Amino acid sequence: MAEDLYISNGTKEERYAALLPQLKGLLSGETDEVANLANVAAALKETFGFFWVGFYRVVGDELVLGPFQGPVACTRIRKGRGVCGTAWQEARTLVVPDVDAFPGHIACSSLSRSEIVVPLLDGAGEVWGVLDIDSSEFNTFDDVDARFLEEACRLLARNV
Repeated sequence: MAEDLYISNGTKEERYAALLPQLKGLLSGETDEVANLANVAAALKETFGFFWVGFYRVVGDELVLGPFQGPVACTRIRKGRGVCGTAWQEARTLVVPDVDAFPGHIACSSLSRSEIVVPLLDGAGEVWGVLDIDSSEFNTFDDVDARFLEEACRLLARNV
């Protein structure tokens, strides 16, 4: 089934507010996790034009690259390493205005300047993956992004 997104050219908050119900509809009734992650990554990339949008899944003691939109990426990230590994370890959203200032940042692309990483939680509150979004501009992400992206990630929650 083909889906089209309708997102206005309003403020960032207005675009997120318009996108969330469309994500709910897109995910409704679909049980395949990879398909859902792929569609959410594509919808975010299409709506905001971010440099890179994708997911990493927890596999053992590493995050392993999942569905994404953008240039090639790091395939595996250890817990506690870089922004993604730290967000996983701390089970919290990280907003990084300047990735070069983040201790231990993993440079999958030298074009990435700012980043937000949101953990994906299961029904027991355990992290099973992360949403990673990179921008080629400094200071792209803020509390508005964190709030709406956390809500989008709740739509992907696994039941235990």
